[in-house]
Amino acid sequence: MQTDHPIIAFESWYNSLKKVKANDGPAIGTIAASLVVLDRLKKDYNLDIQSHLAPGGSQIKGVGGIAVATILREFKETRPFAREGGRTNRGLLGEIRPLLEALKLLNLDSLTKDDRNEILHSYQAYLVERVQDFHNRQKLKFVFDAKHSTWQIIHQLIKKSQTENKGGPVAQHLVGAKLQLRFPEIEISNKPTSAADVPTNRWGDFSINNTIFHVTVAPMQAVFEKCQQNLNEGLKVYLLVPDSKLAAARELGQQFCEGLIAVESLESFISQNIEEISIFSNNQLKQNIINLVNLYNERVDSVEIDKSLMIELPSNLNGDND
Repeated sequence: MQTDHPIIAFESWYNSLKKVKANDGPAIGTIAASLVVLDRLKKDYNLDIQSHLAPGGSQIKGVGGIAVATILREFKETRPFAREGGRTNRGLLGEIRPLLEALKLLNLDSLTKDDRNEILHSYQAYLVERVQDFHNRQKLKFVFDAKHSTWQIIHQLIKKSQTENKGGPVAQHLVGAKLQLRFPEIEISNKPTSAADVPTNRWGDFSINNTIFHVTVAPMQAVFEKCQQNLNEGLKVYLLVPDSKLAAARELGQQFCEGLIAVESLESFISQNIEEISIFSNNQLKQNIINLVNLYNERVDSVEIDKSLMIELPSNLNGDND
């Protein structure tokens, strides 16, 4: 590492970080915590990892969504990023420690505080650019072919989302949008997701009256155990999975829940209602597909940090949409 090119050392550390497929780069929490640590170093240039640890020694102190947002605002970046600020990233210490070690080799403590802070500021600016890269990622491309059935259109969209490691969130928000479109008088819950199906303490992804809906692109034992808990509470249960997982999911539903849950494909569950709402009219169908995507995007935009989960309407479906 060259002390006369400190940005090279910083970029080297950044490029060494573990990449997260869903982010197309390092974990959001790592970037967030690094911004906070660099900000603290501007005030107190202490490169001992212990000085950056919260009580208990397992987390970086001062890290949180508000702290990160404050730093980003200084760089004119106001879009939501890292609600937890890295607090839940258990591998964070292993990524911040090498940063501090790299800084030690640069001997920045020999500089004046102003000169040193200028370099630290440039590091933060570099990270803010990566935050902007994250926000500016392309939306999910949606191909509309009027010759295809609605089932095929939804199938291709789900398949595309899975190839881009967005399958779980896209499936959940599509179902939410479909329920909202079908039952506009009912409030359909809207919760943020992660890039993969993660077990939660909720009864299900959605509930309407006495029915619970579970949405997953990877049906494993845990979701069937939740379905059984729903049944024990006297609730009706839908498990929605990609068509490619339908046969296996139905077998598991029989094994774990004695066949008492409705296991349906996402494609059929979403497309059938869209067809019915459209009264099987091509013109109304096209408009309701537009309505579905617009509702989906509204739901994603209101709860998800990752805006690349949003769907880009093609010009042949709606020329007025970007």
